[in-house]
Amino acid sequence: MSLQILTDRVTSMLGTDSGLDATVKFKTEEGNVFINSKVVPNTVSNEDLDADCTFEVSTKNALKLIDGDLNAMMAYMSGKLKIDGDMGVAMKIAKTFGGQ
Repeated sequence: MSLQILTDRVTSMLGTDSGLDATVKFKTEEGNVFINSKVVPNTVSNEDLDADCTFEVSTKNALKLIDGDLNAMMAYMSGKLKIDGDMGVAMKIAKTFGGQ
């Protein structure tokens, strides 16, 4: 249930053209949320595909990050968030979600 909520929230936040021009995956204990913003309209799915940047985080903490209830830097430093891949993409996604 939480994975579907996360998927829906990410979809609504990105809109049709986020300008990220990257692929991003949120890897959670419930499954994946894969974002392809290299195509317009942007697509969001639950596929397990290779991404430019992967965020490994619990579904609960991913929702907290999106809501602004959890600081991304603190989550990263405390091990609640792991980032693999292009850090430039990670910074872009942080701005996209942080601006909401």
